[in-house]
Amino acid sequence: MTTSSLETTLRERLQHRQILLMTHLVLGYPSFAVNRQVVAAMADNGVDCIEMQIPFSEPMADGPVILRANQESLAAGTTVHECLEFAASITSRYPIPFLFMTYYNIIFKFGEERFFAECQRAGVQGLIIPDLPPEMGETFFQLAEARHLAPILIFAPTSSDSRMAELSRRAAGFIYCTARRGVTGRQSEFGHDFTSYLGRCRRATSLPLAVGFGIRERADVAAITGLADMAVIGSRTIQLVDEKGPEAVGPFIAGLR
Repeated sequence: MTTSSLETTLRERLQHRQILLMTHLVLGYPSFAVNRQVVAAMADNGVDCIEMQIPFSEPMADGPVILRANQESLAAGTTVHECLEFAASITSRYPIPFLFMTYYNIIFKFGEERFFAECQRAGVQGLIIPDLPPEMGETFFQLAEARHLAPILIFAPTSSDSRMAELSRRAAGFIYCTARRGVTGRQSEFGHDFTSYLGRCRRATSLPLAVGFGIRERADVAAITGLADMAVIGSRTIQLVDEKGPEAVGPFIAGLR
């Protein structure tokens, strides 16, 4: 893949920060109005990239917090069209990259070509699709390149060196490194095995490395600073909104670095 605008933006931001922050929200949960408040709080408090999840009924990579948010968003009637319109209304307001995360069935049902065209129109810069292996996504990667959208692929601790190299060849923007096996939301440990794993990730790709799954507090961000380029905070911000409301998100983000 050629260098994407997403990768360029992240590298520019890395010139001024030791580590970047990427946050996650499930669109339509608890409402699009709250999503708008949360995005503003995140962007205004220094987030470098925001991952917007189009809800799906069976989000296999997600733990209980994000699973429930997906289910409740769908129960409230959230549609792909609404998610695209929300993205179009928000991407031009903040000078940071916005991504879509979802599952392939959503794209397949919507129509690949139509989905990519709408993502480009909405100003989205990348896509994270955890259940689409490169071997099954030839048209997906062709459309991604044609529409200037970065396909962000995932390394896991179980990935072999050869598999990492293959994923890196097909990816753009950055590589998403899961901190452990399993699903999102549980606490991760950042010991010797983790450091060794990130060393393998670094050797396998020239793309920036983002680390997610279990990043919950300032100490977690500090633990991966110098090893990775971006920390991904997902379930914790959703929990904060549930427990304390969207006004709690800004101070939390501001205290992570």
